[in-house]
Amino acid sequence: MKKNKQIAKQNTFTEFLLYTTPNGKVKVEIFLRDENLWLTQKRMADLFGVGIPAVNKHLKNIFETGELQEDSVISILEITAEDGKKYSTKLYNLDAIISVGYRVNSAQATHFRVWATQVLKEYIIKGFAMDDERLKNPNNIFGKDYFEEQLARIRDIRSSERRFYQKITDIYAQCSADYDPNEEITKQFFATVQNKLHFAISGQTAAEIISNRVNSEKPNMGLTNWKNSPAGTIRKTDIGIAKNYLNEKELDGLNRIVTMYLDYAEMQAQKGVVLYMKDWVEKLDAFLQFNEKEILQDSGKISHEVAVALAENEYEKYRVIQDHKLESDFDREVKKLLASKNKFTPLDKKTDNAEAGKKGGKIAKKARLELESKTGKSIITSENYLPPANKQKRLKSKLNNHGDEE
Repeated sequence: MKKNKQIAKQNTFTEFLLYTTPNGKVKVEIFLRDENLWLTQKRMADLFGVGIPAVNKHLKNIFETGELQEDSVISILEITAEDGKKYSTKLYNLDAIISVGYRVNSAQATHFRVWATQVLKEYIIKGFAMDDERLKNPNNIFGKDYFEEQLARIRDIRSSERRFYQKITDIYAQCSADYDPNEEITKQFFATVQNKLHFAISGQTAAEIISNRVNSEKPNMGLTNWKNSPAGTIRKTDIGIAKNYLNEKELDGLNRIVTMYLDYAEMQAQKGVVLYMKDWVEKLDAFLQFNEKEILQDSGKISHEVAVALAENEYEKYRVIQDHKLESDFDREVKKLLASKNKFTPLDKKTDNAEAGKKGGKIAKKARLELESKTGKSIITSENYLPPANKQKRLKSKLNNHGDEE
């Protein structure tokens, strides 16, 4: 009953202010009601430059330790979207905002507290708060900056190297106005999105694809792509990913569905349409049906754990085959070396020595001429030159003459 009263009162959330960080890089729309300031978890994350999970974790700790009472700092905002449906969003007051801020960004929290105190003082005295940057339409809680930021996020997701299903969950988390990681709808969506995509493309869940296609006797044990493909080795980390077993046609179909999802998200942001968690869940099913794909109604017949265990068993068999076929970089270099060596014809030893002698003589002559040029003296004279056969006799004669002189 208490919650219903809260919801009924939230139609007065029509006044809001625009807070800009000191460096001017972040602008956040702040709700103003009942002499207090209010923010969603998403805007709190933007304010302090952290992710929503971090904000959620700190709020949970704040409530569990008794620092703040959850009922006293939370209010529910009910929004009617363009589709006529009503969505409830949690808002947190200034006490909760500051408590989170001091845990993640104390400098920013201090600056925000000073600004907020001045705003509330002005509001209490005058009955309203002056804001030069207030958006033109005070009844629209999602301004132009909100949708420009959404577009930037969507384009970042599109260009990322994340897997197909991760891009879908990124859109859900970053583009849902009421995103809450602890809500049951979020847990269910994250748990089923991968299987929904694989089932739509192949008629099998991720676990069923792995268990039905992995085979140590097949080329590449049934994988069509892996981290080091096509020439690199298959590793254990490759075999538990269902996408690695999909053929080219299936991969193309998967890519088309994800692209359609991203295109839709971008189009809605450009049109200024606010979307909620429930919208993204429904849209995924709608896109699958539009492409005449069957919608998965359960979790499949094979668990992920069983599929991975089967794949690992097949991998142990395949690894023996792979090791025999494996040619390392070293092996390839040795082969090249042997091949190049076989191209040369061994020279006749006598001819080889003669050529070496000629080459050595030329080097010695060049060195002699250079030395004579530097010293101005001839190195070879009639006295020090004798044919090799008489060299020993000459040296002996010199030694004898030297002994006689003494």
